[in-house]
Amino acid sequence: MSEEWIDVLSGECKRTSQSKVAARLGVSTTVVNQVIKGKYNGNLSRIKKLLEGELMNHMVNCPVLGEIRKNECMHNQGLEFNATNRQRVQLYKACHNGCVNAKLTQ
Repeated sequence: MSEEWIDVLSGECKRTSQSKVAARLGVSTTVVNQVIKGKYNGNLSRIKKLLEGELMNHMVNCPVLGEIRKNECMHNQGLEFNATNRQRVQLYKACHNGCVNAKLTQ
């Protein structure tokens, strides 16, 4: 696997550490290690998108927040409904009612 994002992941782990990178991505150190070694059996596309947002600054256009990083979009998609926060209500509705970026979690 010699994809650019794997090289970015590996390079950032060498620069800092696997545990620091894992914390930034919101995954376990084991996941980072397995991805680098090409042995990860989970949703590799999800890890790639988290990394693209966090370490490569890939952006998406959110209908509520405007331009945001991919990993922030994925985080917002996973939030539970919260009627006490107007912005969270808007995000929930957008993320669960046909937003083109909602596919990021898949």
